[in-house]
Amino acid sequence: MPDPAPLKRLPVVVSALIVMMATGILIAALMAVASMALAQQDSVSAGTEQNENAAEADPDGTAPEAGSSDPSDPSASTEQSSVADQPPRVTLTPPEPIEPPPLKPLEIMLDWYPGPQHAALLIAQHQGLLERRGLQVTLSTPADPTLPTRLLAAGRIDLAVSRQPLLHLQVAQGLPLVRIGTLVDLPLAGLLLRDNGSMESPAQLAGKRIGYSVEESRELLLPALLKPHGIAIEELELVDVNFSAVTQMVDEELDGVMTQQRLALPRRLGDEGVTARLLTLEDHGIPRHEGLILVANRDRLGGQKESLQRLLEALADATAWGLEHPEAAWALLAEIEPSLNTPANQATWPAMLMRLSARPAALDQGVYGRFEAFLHEQGLLETLTPVDKLAVDLGAP
Repeated sequence: MPDPAPLKRLPVVVSALIVMMATGILIAALMAVASMALAQQDSVSAGTEQNENAAEADPDGTAPEAGSSDPSDPSASTEQSSVADQPPRVTLTPPEPIEPPPLKPLEIMLDWYPGPQHAALLIAQHQGLLERRGLQVTLSTPADPTLPTRLLAAGRIDLAVSRQPLLHLQVAQGLPLVRIGTLVDLPLAGLLLRDNGSMESPAQLAGKRIGYSVEESRELLLPALLKPHGIAIEELELVDVNFSAVTQMVDEELDGVMTQQRLALPRRLGDEGVTARLLTLEDHGIPRHEGLILVANRDRLGGQKESLQRLLEALADATAWGLEHPEAAWALLAEIEPSLNTPANQATWPAMLMRLSARPAALDQGVYGRFEAFLHEQGLLETLTPVDKLAVDLGAP
């Protein structure tokens, strides 16, 4: 009987043979793939070398183009396929520079010739604070002080520099105006009288020749000043002095002038030999009010809000810089506006600087509410206008 042990080992031997055969096939396949890759690489290298040799052999360029092949050459298809297998080449170029967005134009008409009271606007413009916020601001001067708010109401300009009393009067007249910022916190208006000893109070104004330059002086401030003394505005001889208060006081021998320049005008009159006494409005019953404000057209406010917010931010920065560097601020004003560099303006610069609004956007609703109520009680306005129709705070959340 045959020995069964060899038979028992047969499956193990067969398995080993199968593994060896599979391994051999795998190794052969790998070697074939490697051989093909090496042949392909050699073919590409040979083609490149052939092209280089051809270029050297034919410097006049009459030989076939590098990379071209002869249709009869059986290796041509192999070379073309190898070139086609190469990845595409990408040439990277630097990106085009990004142009900054265009500046937003804003035209602001001043209420008067450029002066220290306009310092925030002038500093912001000439220090580049406006351009940094994407604004291109044009400042213009009116030919007549009554023009700015009228042009604004007609949509001819973007903003006007004005005064709080005039705003109350013109809103009551139906003009679509609204305060959006403050340049000077305290009153700049006052009554200057010849200091010849004949007048001590508004009670002595009846029959006097009094000059004025702006609408609210005639319609609101002088009547409010006279009413407690039982004097009607018709009892004064009024003279429209426009921009020439000093000349009119000297040449026309006016008894006084209601001015918006109560800080600088006494010195200017003194330089011309006229001594004047200032009667401040607040000391004679007229509520404190803002001396210089920025006014917008209410009907156009929605589309301007973002630009106006940036404008007010720039004005706040300009005022802060002026307060920190008063001498440098004056030197800058004198440089950019030589016409305001006068002894009178320089003498009043410290007082004016302290009146500039450090927070131009902030709204004191009480100031507007009390002044509106006062004018209504005096019979100077027929109806009361709510504060939110007179002024807005663009910085409020």
